[in-house]
Amino acid sequence: MRRELVNLSIVLGLIVAAFVTTVIVLNSTLFSSGGFVRSYLGALARHDMSSALEIADIFLPEEHGAASDDGAGATPIDTTGAGSMLLAGSHDLLRPSALSTLEDIAVVDSQKNDDGTETVTFNFELDGRSAQSTFTVQRSGTRFGVFADWEFVTAPLTLVRLTVLNAQEFSANGTEFMTPTQGTPSPYVVLTPSSFDITHTSTFLKAEPIVVSATEPGTTVRARLDVVANEAMIAQVQREVNDDLDECATQVVLLPTGCPFGQPMSNRIVTTPEWSIAAYPPVTLTPGAEPGSWLMPATDAAAHLRVDVRSIFDGSVSTFDKDVSFTASYLVTFLPGDELLITEQYPN
Repeated sequence: MRRELVNLSIVLGLIVAAFVTTVIVLNSTLFSSGGFVRSYLGALARHDMSSALEIADIFLPEEHGAASDDGAGATPIDTTGAGSMLLAGSHDLLRPSALSTLEDIAVVDSQKNDDGTETVTFNFELDGRSAQSTFTVQRSGTRFGVFADWEFVTAPLTLVRLTVLNAQEFSANGTEFMTPTQGTPSPYVVLTPSSFDITHTSTFLKAEPIVVSATEPGTTVRARLDVVANEAMIAQVQREVNDDLDECATQVVLLPTGCPFGQPMSNRIVTTPEWSIAAYPPVTLTPGAEPGSWLMPATDAAAHLRVDVRSIFDGSVSTFDKDVSFTASYLVTFLPGDELLITEQYPN
């Protein structure tokens, strides 16, 4: 009997020792500060938005759930818990389809701070680019009485203030969005870390892609996307401007009506004036004063005029056969159905 009690005591001691060892190991790995942050980063890597928000203790209004891809409008985001913060902005970018790829996640530093918090730094590949983020976390209690629970001191959110010039539409990581107004910074709340390839492509407009990276929690990132006229728009405006000038050249008068060129004369004309376009104005387009408008600024061009004239002084007849320089300016606006309205602008 005594031997059995001894054996039982040894077994129980081994079980207790194994349990304590397991608790110590788990608290130093899975339930450590680094393990907590890694679980959050793992959810981002899986594009599991709901789990990432839950781990980070971030709550969104139910009617604008972040896991959806329905393009909800601007809504404040409220984060709760110790060290919480309030970031006001659109959560349009808080959707799985706009999340980045996150790979090769590795902790590179972990420090205990004097105030009881811990700072953890991770390296990773963010959309194929090397990046690093630092998170500060603190104990929030225990799980099952033995395993540590953690929370972010500063919620892993970054505010992106994006300005889209000359358009409202943009794409982020291949998903289409629209800013409330063009040319004005629009705030978007994003999870940290995240990276967005932002650009614009449409029938007549384009933008050089920009990369917006959000790697530090609680910070603000500013970005600007400059939308310009694309080659198709410039080519179409050039064709229509050329056609307009060609139409002007069919008028058999010295001062064609509604046209940017003409040649007044003091002598009398003997033959019908013959116009042709010697040099068309090369089209360039800059943003107009009104949203959705584009301006071709005053550009040099030349028409050619041939006409016989009689001198009012001596009655002699000569031929006027010269290029006539002029400048032309046009305003381009968008119409429904990807149509362009091109209007000649006259000097004040």
